[in-house]
Amino acid sequence: MILSPSDAAIAQAAQALCDGQLVGLPTETVYGLAANASNDGVVAKIFVAKGRPADHPLIVHVASRDQVLVFAAQVPDFAQALIDAFWPGPLTLILPRQSGVATASAGGQSSIGLRCPSHPVAQALLQACLPLGVLGVSAPSANRFGRVSPTSAAHVQSELGPDLLILDGGDCAVGIESTIIDCTRGEPVLLRPGHITRAQIEAACGCAVLDKDAWQEVMGQPAPRASGTLESHYAPRAKVCLMTASDITQKLQALGPHANNLGLWSVERPAGDEGFAAGVLWRHQATTAEQAAHDLFSVLRDLDARGVTQIWVQLPPDTPEWEGVRDRLQRAAA
Repeated sequence: MILSPSDAAIAQAAQALCDGQLVGLPTETVYGLAANASNDGVVAKIFVAKGRPADHPLIVHVASRDQVLVFAAQVPDFAQALIDAFWPGPLTLILPRQSGVATASAGGQSSIGLRCPSHPVAQALLQACLPLGVLGVSAPSANRFGRVSPTSAAHVQSELGPDLLILDGGDCAVGIESTIIDCTRGEPVLLRPGHITRAQIEAACGCAVLDKDAWQEVMGQPAPRASGTLESHYAPRAKVCLMTASDITQKLQALGPHANNLGLWSVERPAGDEGFAAGVLWRHQATTAEQAAHDLFSVLRDLDARGVTQIWVQLPPDTPEWEGVRDRLQRAAA
């Protein structure tokens, strides 16, 4: 059931989490499927509901920096600088985990992913949980594993059914998942790009941000597993194809009136498409990375729901501010 986030609904959701139930939680990035992070048996329900492998770790959401040391054994200075700069906000830090804490959420690793969301409904729920002894909630995206992340309460209900308690916080402002920085290796390593950019990370902590692949090659050790970093992820049922604007135009012209059941997300509506407009569903792609990120998952879900068999996407610019959008698109098309 979808509930407006009144004080009574917040209290009901907090009690549900305390009682070992799952809750649909709005954040500024995407909607999460939340459970009491300290209860491994309850967290196991998340893996079952999503069809998610048990060794694929979850991110624990906390109300403030005051809960960090409940789950993390230590916080390096550069990680503390990132907390000071970006929390609450769309930044997840991978930190050394307190022994015996949030074992299921960690996916068997000695590290834990922590985030403090800025969405007011998420904050209200997390604060309401504290007096009940729920000091953090594990909350991966509220969708079937590997599929398109939800950015509205209706998306969550369509994925997970009408019985789940879902707090309706409106459409997510950011629209793609948080930036993930590994802080367990002595220097920041980017595991997943997002709304907060490399340049912002480096400016805040005074350290160069390393690429995961480059770090692994130099150090000979794998980085921790983290949410949303599998090669194939965020995928609709339709096949996603990434193309340049010129390739899209050429392929549409070649298909002509034979274009059918095709979704198109591009900056401009192709010229001269009147002959096959009935078979092509076009959606406008924003020219700013922030707006495109906001729209991305909603567009993929909308086109998928309309039954297209392919979704052609114009590749966005290969510039730093677009890194998060390009990452999600490349995984969706993998």
